[in-house]
Amino acid sequence: MQALRVAIFAALLIFCVTPWASPPIALALGLALALTLGHPFASRNSKATKLLLQTSVVLLGFGMNLQKVVEAGRTGFVFTIVTIVGTLLLGFLLGRAMNISRTTSHLISSGTAICGGSAIAAVGPVVNATDEEMSVALGTVFILNSIALFIFPMIGHRLGMTQPQFGVWAAIAIHDTSSVVGAAAKYGAEALQIATTVKLTRALWIVPVTLATAFFFKRKSAKVTIPWFILWFVVASVLRTYIAAPAEVWSTLTMLARIGLTITLFLIGAGLSRKSIAAVGARPLILGLLLWIAISSVSLFVVLRTV
Repeated sequence: MQALRVAIFAALLIFCVTPWASPPIALALGLALALTLGHPFASRNSKATKLLLQTSVVLLGFGMNLQKVVEAGRTGFVFTIVTIVGTLLLGFLLGRAMNISRTTSHLISSGTAICGGSAIAAVGPVVNATDEEMSVALGTVFILNSIALFIFPMIGHRLGMTQPQFGVWAAIAIHDTSSVVGAAAKYGAEALQIATTVKLTRALWIVPVTLATAFFFKRKSAKVTIPWFILWFVVASVLRTYIAAPAEVWSTLTMLARIGLTITLFLIGAGLSRKSIAAVGARPLILGLLLWIAISSVSLFVVLRTV
């Protein structure tokens, strides 16, 4: 049985490198594997996914002009502050009203407000979250991420959104960086550039939110995780802007980034389990859904009128 799982896993992994694969297809294939045969290397999946995602994001920097990076970051800055604070406050109020534990509601709110699983992983140790609370929060965010990856491009096309509009909206309203990049890549190259930059600017808020969490939860010895890979993304953008190199070099690096992100989404899907889905429960999922609808609707309203 293990040999069969490994063989199918390898075949699907190879498929993700081909031109026929796309982020939504890769995610669907990973989910199908997880819910049928199971991941043959489940214990190593989380570390591999994190490393591959960060490497792919850095490689995306080689396809972006620094001036556009700065402009895109400035465009989403005000949205970032308002939506992060608003989501955290709304999550706190809804969590109390729905009788969800303070820790679980804060984890889900942080994941929705900033950057999904990365924010939950950073905030979890600060609030002394249990494995069950972490699983519930991560499972909630993952389920909504999977839905967003499929439906956001369809909504964008239906509403006739421009690529800059979709890029900003996706970066604000979709949780994880991987799903943001996957949805934006499906929408277009300009949307991908803007979405990646705005999302990485948003991810920097992991630091102040973690510190604020330590204060409100009275944790004096909180360890803050700094997303250093964002710095390397900027370095890659600087190199792309100021170093003369054949166009093939930059296009090859960005192609590798897109392949890496497709594989990342496959691994994320494959890393899911029936147990993690069952652990979510109705109330935390409803909380996550309400927060997601709120941030998606408000940001869409603002983006359509200002970007």
